[in-house]
Amino acid sequence: MDITKITQETEEKMEMTIQFLDDTFSRIRAGRANPRILDGIRVDYYGSVVPLSNVATITTPDAKTIMVQPWEKQMLKVVEKAIQDSDVGITPENNGEVIRLGIPPLTEERRKQLVRQTKQESEEAKISIRNARREGIDEVKKAVKDGLAEDIGKDVENDLQKIHDKFIKKVDDLFAAKEKEILTV
Repeated sequence: MDITKITQETEEKMEMTIQFLDDTFSRIRAGRANPRILDGIRVDYYGSVVPLSNVATITTPDAKTIMVQPWEKQMLKVVEKAIQDSDVGITPENNGEVIRLGIPPLTEERRKQLVRQTKQESEEAKISIRNARREGIDEVKKAVKDGLAEDIGKDVENDLQKIHDKFIKKVDDLFAAKEKEILTV
C-alpha cells in the first residue's frame, strides 16, 4: 500500500468529520436567525420528498426572523406543516404569502442545554478523528509487516499524529466559536 495514499485517505476522513461537525453546528439555533437551521426539513413536492430549499426562498430579513417564501402558492400549507412537524421548535406564522419564523430569545437553561449538545457533537467528532488516525496507523503497521522500512513507518505514524492534532484543534476551535455564539445574549 502506498504510504502517501494512507496519509491522504486518513486526512480526507478527518476533513469529512470537520465538515459534518460544521454542518451539525449550523443546525443548532443560537438565538439568532440562521437559514441553515431549516436545512434538515424535507417537504413532499408532487410525490417526492425534497429539501425545503428546493421549493422555497429562505431569507433572514432581520436577526430575529426567518422568512420562507414558497415558489408556488399551493406549497404554503405543505411547507408550514413540514416546519411544524420538524424538530426546529419554532411555530411558523403563515400570512398567505410568506411564512415567518420568529426566533425566540433563548433562556439560560436552554443555552446551557445547547452548549452540552455542541460539546457532545464535538466529542463524537474527536472520536471519529481518532478512529481515522488509528485506522491509518494500522494500515502503516500492516505495510511494515509487508516489507516497508520501520523508520519510514514511524515517520508516517508521526505525520498521522500531527494531522490528528491539527484536526482536533479545528474541532476545539469550532466548538469554542459555537459556544461563544450560543452564550452571547
